[in-house]
Amino acid sequence: MIKARLVMAALCMAVCSTAYAQDATSARNEATPQPVTRLEEALALAYEGNPTLLAQRGVLRSTDALYPGARSAYGPQVSLEGRHQFAWDRTQLQTGNFIGVDGFASTAALVFSQPLFSFGRRYASEQSALAQIDLGRNQLRLTEAQTMLAAIRDYLFLARDRAVADITAENLVLLDRQLAANTARFRVREVTSTDLQQVETRVAVARAQVLNAQGSVGVSQSRFLQSIGALAGTLAPPPPLDPGVATLEEAYAVAEEESPLIRAARAREKASRAELAAARAEQYPNVTMQSSGAYGTVTPYSNTRRTTELRSAIVVGIPLIDGGNRRARIEAAEQANDADWRLLDAALRDTRQAVAEAWNSWHAAGQSVEHFRSATEAARKAYDGAVIQEKAGARTTLDVLDLARDLLNVRTSYVGAMANEYVARASLIAAMGRLEAPLLLPDVQRYDPESNFRNQRWRGDVPLVTSVLSGIDSIPVRDLETDRAYRDAAAGLRSNSAVPPAQP
Repeated sequence: MIKARLVMAALCMAVCSTAYAQDATSARNEATPQPVTRLEEALALAYEGNPTLLAQRGVLRSTDALYPGARSAYGPQVSLEGRHQFAWDRTQLQTGNFIGVDGFASTAALVFSQPLFSFGRRYASEQSALAQIDLGRNQLRLTEAQTMLAAIRDYLFLARDRAVADITAENLVLLDRQLAANTARFRVREVTSTDLQQVETRVAVARAQVLNAQGSVGVSQSRFLQSIGALAGTLAPPPPLDPGVATLEEAYAVAEEESPLIRAARAREKASRAELAAARAEQYPNVTMQSSGAYGTVTPYSNTRRTTELRSAIVVGIPLIDGGNRRARIEAAEQANDADWRLLDAALRDTRQAVAEAWNSWHAAGQSVEHFRSATEAARKAYDGAVIQEKAGARTTLDVLDLARDLLNVRTSYVGAMANEYVARASLIAAMGRLEAPLLLPDVQRYDPESNFRNQRWRGDVPLVTSVLSGIDSIPVRDLETDRAYRDAAAGLRSNSAVPPAQP
């Protein structure tokens, strides 16, 4: 009887373990993305789940809190303090004659402070917060463009490396067939041992090339998983990608208007300009209304007699001498703003260089693709003809091997040129500031950075009070929102395309 119960318990445990394993496997299958087969799927996965992109969105949401924090400085500050204390005093009236008094007392105080006018300090902090939020948004755009470009590059390069691995495997099959044919011919003394050894050399090299190509596929697969977050299935050809510009000048114009790199540099310069205005405002008075109410005792030794006090005042604080600390902060802020202004010129140069580089790479790769396609067809025909001519004695074994090598090189170059052309096109769109998932994938659910800012924006405001005081405080501060002009002498220079027209 006991043995039967033990058998039943073991069966139940086995059934439960099997069911648990099936549930765990099902949960893993539901959580694990399916293998990616299309570029659109890869871009959507990267947009929705790339950790770096998600982290940058979190950084921007934290930056949004700077604005209500700056606006809260216009509101009142109220503090309540309660105290229950013991006091003991011993006073000498005459030599050797002391009198002592002691007791407990309780007091409470309510302090109210309302800022009125700071000669631009608070308004400058408010504008600095807005500029930092704008900077964060453009840094998010830059991260998104880099994420999309990495997804496109890793998708295309994995497809390229797989194609190269297939080509090298096919080349090995051709050479193995050539080796078998030459081995048979060597037995009947139609070729020499030197001819046979030449083929054996090429076969050994081809096997090494296959191994290297397979290693490259493994590296590309790891990069694909890192940037996209899913395994790659059978990759389909990518969809058409139109940069939307016909000339390099058009690309420059779009980039100077929409590039996140330039916009981020402008926002950084505005932030440091606002910090400079705040440092300068520290030289001027600060006007505050202060009120307090206290309920306590007449003496600190007893709670028997109470007193109530109410006080209210307009306080004007005027800084006079601080050993040069304010002047030093102003000088530091001026130099920091000048540096950020120079970095705006650097951002313009970097953007133009990226646009020109991508433009020339795109057109050079596009023109080379057509030549490689023609060369591939010609190399295939030349190899097939040489094999026939070798059997007829019109070609040597070395001629056939050289043509097989040419066919391998041309085919791999053709595959690489097609991948480079597409990636260069994507790089051009990224340099112009348009490589964003909603533009590439109209059906994707767009991340809206404005939604969190709208929720945060008015949290630091006191109705009517904050708006009025902000308007008053902005009077002494000017020119914190306009875009500054470039100071670089090369700002008007633009490099032209160096790609020559395609030859007929």
